Amino acid sequence: MKKTIIYIIAILLAFPAFVSAQSKDYILNGKVGKLSSPAKAYIYNLSNSKLDSVAITNGSFTFKGQLDEPQSVYLLINKNGTGIRATGIDALQIYLEPGVISIVTPDSLDNAKITGSKLNTENEKLQISLKPIMKQSADLNKEYYAASEEKRKNKEFMEALQKKSQEIQDQQKVVFMAYIKSNPNSLISLFSLKTCAGPTPDVAEIEPAFNTLSPEVKSTKMGKDFAATIAKLKNTSVGAIAPDFTQADTLGKPVSLHEFKGKYVLVDFWASWCGPCRAENPNVIKAFAQFKDKGFMILGVSLDNPNAKDKWMKAIHDDHLTWTQVSDLKGWKNEVAQLYSIQSIPQNFLIGPDGKIVAKDLRGDALTKKLSEIFDKK
Repeated sequence: MKKTIIYIIAILLAFPAFVSAQSKDYILNGKVGKLSSPAKAYIYNLSNSKLDSVAITNGSFTFKGQLDEPQSVYLLINKNGTGIRATGIDALQIYLEPGVISIVTPDSLDNAKITGSKLNTENEKLQISLKPIMKQSADLNKEYYAASEEKRKNKEFMEALQKKSQEIQDQQKVVFMAYIKSNPNSLISLFSLKTCAGPTPDVAEIEPAFNTLSPEVKSTKMGKDFAATIAKLKNTSVGAIAPDFTQADTLGKPVSLHEFKGKYVLVDFWASWCGPCRAENPNVIKAFAQFKDKGFMILGVSLDNPNAKDKWMKAIHDDHLTWTQVSDLKGWKNEVAQLYSIQSIPQNFLIGPDGKIVAKDLRGDALTKKLSEIFDKK
């Protein structure tokens, strides 16, 4: 037994990298020209909204911490030290992982060189492929902000911008998917897949790509969590039986989804505080007016917040929403929203007479077009 213990200790001493690989500690050392007080560096994690900051002295700064798993964060530099909401902030997306990471630039983070990090080295290759697409995106943003307020109100102008934006997103997805296919052993591939998935993932597209990832990547905590998300999303994918639920309407009366069986019903997730939802409501109203006499119904599910019933009711009245509305007034913790894996709104599900999901995320004219396909055949 003693010989065995000594042998194991000898192996660990011979391979110190094995020990360090288990460490969750990270150190991020930065050097940005000759910046000093009041300049500050910030790390912002979008996934949990965590913000950390340190002062910059003689261009140098250091962040230290522990990680349960690698994280995608934004490194931001504010020369005036006034936070991350100010204008003129320098920003760079990076990956934190255990070990010592170094970021050095003579001026802007655009020119930063990152060393000591496997993930950031792998990501650099991906960013080179994305560079032409990111330029297109930047040019599109410039076009929007250069337009006058009057021009932004022009429907044709905005539709043209939205079309260009969608084309850019489609190009970006092609690059991401190509990277994932070529790099199944990289955790960057999993981060890229999550980006492709967005807030309303298409399981038919995302699951096959996820299945190509290596067992090592899929066995990480992030990989297991994403696998669980895919499994849950299958319950609300097109062709699945829509999960039944019951929630109170504006008068406190319980309303169940199964009460609408035999009809085409749109389960519409929205909230009074959601600007895009309110902007989408006229399209839903138009569809309801056109098809309600043919057997089309709507069940609105509001993600309004606790103690905000008056705002919910006012929005229903102001927007002229004449269909059934339900809510538990728990905001993002709405039980139906969680059942349907809602991560962004507006979002909707068109359910057929047999209770199966026919289509989802029907925005703009897409809802009217889909309903025309259904009812004009009858």
